[in-house]
Amino acid sequence: MNEDWEERTAAAWATFDDYGEADAADFRAVIDALVAELPANSPVGPFERACAWDSTGRSDRAVPLYREALSRGLDGYRGRRTRIQLASSLRNIGQAEEGVKLLTPELVAPSDELDDAVRACLALCLADLGREREGLALVIGALAPHLPRYQRSMANYARLLVEPEG
Repeated sequence: MNEDWEERTAAAWATFDDYGEADAADFRAVIDALVAELPANSPVGPFERACAWDSTGRSDRAVPLYREALSRGLDGYRGRRTRIQLASSLRNIGQAEEGVKLLTPELVAPSDELDDAVRACLALCLADLGREREGLALVIGALAPHLPRYQRSMANYARLLVEPEG
């Protein structure tokens, strides 16, 4: 994997919206061709293939590939993306509890631009499990720092949604 491969892969993903629903297999073939250039044991290959299946509406096919990417040691930014996307796919196939278990440790992981995505996806998993107040608290807490005003109030309201009344 090198910069050229990364650029060509980014370019392929930039064309995703050009493919209609009926052309999903064609898009996946583009990603498969790029993955074929990677070493056989690369964790990036199953990740990219999972993304292609997921993005074309097949969470069920994406889940085992995301798991394979993680089991091969995918870490860093792509590893975090994998955990977020795997949790989302698990939710889509009715396994929201597993999504919660996967994403909860991400709440205390080193902060990056994916923090809000972690919280949004975790909130959806929680809502599917009937834990809407926890999910809402996560979403409001994630939104608060982006507001031009009321950051402190919103952060407190988010906390109060899940704190036991005293």
